[in-house]
Amino acid sequence: MLANVSYKLGNLLFGLINYVGKLTLLLSQTIGLIFVRPIKRERILIQAKRVGPGSFFISGLVALFIGMIMALQMASQMIRLGAEIYIPSVVGVSMTRELAPVLTALIVAGRVGAGIAAEIGSMAVTEQVDALRAFAVNPVKFLVVPRFLALVIMVPCLTIFADLVGIFGGFIICVFKLGMHASMYLNMIAQAVDIPDILTGLLKAVVFAGIIALVGCHEGLHVKGGAEGVGRATTFSVVISFILIIMADCLFTTLFYFIFKL
Repeated sequence: MLANVSYKLGNLLFGLINYVGKLTLLLSQTIGLIFVRPIKRERILIQAKRVGPGSFFISGLVALFIGMIMALQMASQMIRLGAEIYIPSVVGVSMTRELAPVLTALIVAGRVGAGIAAEIGSMAVTEQVDALRAFAVNPVKFLVVPRFLALVIMVPCLTIFADLVGIFGGFIICVFKLGMHASMYLNMIAQAVDIPDILTGLLKAVVFAGIIALVGCHEGLHVKGGAEGVGRATTFSVVISFILIIMADCLFTTLFYFIFKL
């Protein structure tokens, strides 16, 4: 029994390492082709429009309620300790360092990453990707690079927006529910949230955006089995994006907090 479990865990770990290696190869190709002319700016803008405006509402709504929930959950305990003044600090640091980048990335992975896998997968099964190769067009340059750049640009913007909205959610609870003065809330946020807090969150957002783009494009380019294969690739791209985002967040948290002391 134990040997069977160990065997399955070993296969799972080996498969994950192998998959990350494939993504790394795709990343190296993508970064190399970013600087190869011609640079189709209009394609990047089209993809950025799909990523950003369509995700602003849902990411802002989630951030708003997360900020409110955090303030409400902490209020009962903090009031007992007479430390409700520290609620804004916890909300601000938590949103900028962890919650805003992670939640935004998960939302974008579910909404945009799945769409990328489905779109490119449909092109693959209808042989449009092969047609690009036949016309001497690099599929990575034509399909992956615009989506990669669009996500890397827009996900940090969405994260900043989620930071502000989440802090505003805490503001609503602290000011209108707990009776805290608005200027005190803003002063506590300003004292607690430093530049490293914001930058670490944005760096995470950039990495998460790269993961979403690479996973979606990789799954789309390697679809097999017609429409059923497109469905499997779409589902798998969302699942593996979620897993890699959480793993990357754990890694960065360890590096920032325990090694670099940020």
